[in-house]
Amino acid sequence: MIKKRANINKGAGILFLIFGLLFFIIVVRFITIQVTGQADGVVLAAQAAKQYLRTNILEAKRGTIYDDKGEVIAENVASYTLAAVLDKKMTTDPENPHHVVNPQMTAEKLSRYINMPEEDIYKILTKKGPKQVEFGKAGKDISYDTKKKIEALKLPGIIFMPDSKRFYPNGIFASHLIGYAQKNENDVNSKLVGKMGLEKSLDKYLEGTDGKVSFEGDLWGYLLPGAKKDVQEPKNGDNVYLTIDKKIQIFIEDAMSKVEEKYKPKNMIAIVADPKTGKILGMGQRPTFDPTTREGIEKGWSNQVVETSYEPGSVMKIFTLAAAVQEGVFNPNALYKSGTFYVKGVPNPIRDWNNGAGWGSISYLQGLQRSSNVAFATLLDKIGQDTFRTYLDRFHFGQPTNIGLPNEASGKILYNWPIEKYTTTFGQGTTVTGVQMIQAATAIANDGKMMKPYVVDKIVDPNKNVVKTTKPEVVGKPVSAATAKQVRDYLRTVVTAKNGTGSWYDIPGYDVAGKTGTAQIPGSDGKYLKGRNNYIFSFLGMAPKNNPKLIVYVAVQQPQLGENERESIPVQMIFNPVMKNTLQYLNIKPAKMVETKVTKVPNATNMNVSEAQAKLKDMGLQVEVLGKGTKVVNQLPKQGSTLIQGERIFLKTDGRPSVPDMANWSKRDVMNVADLLDLKLNLTGDGYVWKQSITPNSPIQKGDPLVVNLLPMDKIVEEQAKKKTQVNKGQTQNKQSSNNSSPPLD
Repeated sequence: MIKKRANINKGAGILFLIFGLLFFIIVVRFITIQVTGQADGVVLAAQAAKQYLRTNILEAKRGTIYDDKGEVIAENVASYTLAAVLDKKMTTDPENPHHVVNPQMTAEKLSRYINMPEEDIYKILTKKGPKQVEFGKAGKDISYDTKKKIEALKLPGIIFMPDSKRFYPNGIFASHLIGYAQKNENDVNSKLVGKMGLEKSLDKYLEGTDGKVSFEGDLWGYLLPGAKKDVQEPKNGDNVYLTIDKKIQIFIEDAMSKVEEKYKPKNMIAIVADPKTGKILGMGQRPTFDPTTREGIEKGWSNQVVETSYEPGSVMKIFTLAAAVQEGVFNPNALYKSGTFYVKGVPNPIRDWNNGAGWGSISYLQGLQRSSNVAFATLLDKIGQDTFRTYLDRFHFGQPTNIGLPNEASGKILYNWPIEKYTTTFGQGTTVTGVQMIQAATAIANDGKMMKPYVVDKIVDPNKNVVKTTKPEVVGKPVSAATAKQVRDYLRTVVTAKNGTGSWYDIPGYDVAGKTGTAQIPGSDGKYLKGRNNYIFSFLGMAPKNNPKLIVYVAVQQPQLGENERESIPVQMIFNPVMKNTLQYLNIKPAKMVETKVTKVPNATNMNVSEAQAKLKDMGLQVEVLGKGTKVVNQLPKQGSTLIQGERIFLKTDGRPSVPDMANWSKRDVMNVADLLDLKLNLTGDGYVWKQSITPNSPIQKGDPLVVNLLPMDKIVEEQAKKKTQVNKGQTQNKQSSNNSSPPLD
């Protein structure tokens, strides 16, 4: 028993010595590491620093995107991420600390340069545990200038990690077309990747290939003296040159911003194209976003010009007209009964946009000018339903254009039921994309040759070798050159005719030809939305008419119009300045203006009225006769005065005088009338005649008072439109509104 106890004590003693020795070794090891900062000859602080260093990857530079003149649209720029070292062990020389020594002072100074409050910076700098910290979004994408300013503060422990970011120097600039590229924020080693637009579709050209460096290093990863390096240089990304012209794009962005601010439409698109080549010179939309910051991108992710299909409205009549002209069935002087048109088997008629009132029996050319739906419905019977369907294919509706942008929609030709065939002629039911409309319009502007639209001119590698180039491509000839020219002539009258719906889009000096559109919008219940603001208003125009150099297409969805404002105003605010400024920028000269001729006024007093009229008209003057007499007794301006051809000259006769209708006359003309007739004139306002107190052509006496109200011409136009609207409301107040299958569109 005693012997057994002795053996137990002996075993316990041995175990005690073993565990005691192990404990001693661990304690010595721990103290050694704490004092020397080394383990097995390895400096632990250096190993800790090593994880923050980039070693073997040589990052490729993403290619630059340029406009057609070589101006930068998207490029890589140097950026830096701000970080702070908190680990005191990173400092080996107290005189030269490498960690944050004074968190309070450091936070106060950093808050001047990054977008973070001082107290938040202080909290980060005093965290327990981490050896190194960053400052979130506020510490990323630090510019070189800001980096230099912070470095000048000589703050211990503040470091910068080099990086690159994608920069878009023009801000909001064809943003959905260009798209954007970014890194994975959760992976510090990730590359820039295209996420939208051309940045995405051309990613394989832009991204390049990273290089690497291999070398013999010491235990801390540093190059040993005399060691060889094996460097595989990175291949930088290719550079992309677009057809977009920066100046033209700015015209678009500026005009759209003004409309967005004033009318707050739900959506807008605008496209400028060269019809001879298919080049897209500018493309914009609203809502949009800043591709550098991505601010605003949540309002819309898609490129509406390419990815969104919609009913085009009466702009579609361009192509129905072209089919009718090509088939020889469009007689501009033939008459038809406007107002309503019944499709066999359909109870509700197709109506003209004035609630089916129409304009009586009018010519087909007038029907085009007034944008009569009934005119184009009756044209389908002349063209033939099957024949017209082939023209829709010839113009490539229902097919993607293959412009080279992501997620292109194809639209849909709705052509099954009889009513659908008729409504397609005036742009209802069938859907299109903006880029399809541009492609189809090139056939009209380019003498029958339809050009494929494109936005990428060429792709060039870093050594300036051309990798890929785009040539203009004819994708169809839906109509002949003669038909295209005739259609342009007809479309010009839409702009110039007194009752033409496109009169607001006329640009002095340039013969604009085009067509308006007002399309209804389907609601979630399948029915069209109601209300004067619930439309897509549009205009597609080309200029100059005889040899178009530009096509401009603008569509504005659901602008918030004032009660008395024209529906065309938001579209006009974009189309007119963009078309005019672009024509001038491209040095396309206005049509030669007729030389202004002046003439000396002869003496017409004592002459026979008819003879005096004939003589003065031959001189190019506009003659106004005051009174019913046969002999001229006085005149203004007097003999010897100088007048420009087309100006008015007034002749007072020996008969009983009367005041003419002076609507829209100038103040000077009114004063001449009052002077000749010895009337007491009272003028109110400035501009041109809006109202006059004496009824036109009624007899007057010497000394009678004449009150004339003057307004600026633009105000007169607004008042006339307001009056017309009120009249139309009164006429249609009790009429039944049109049904969904045939709404009153222009």
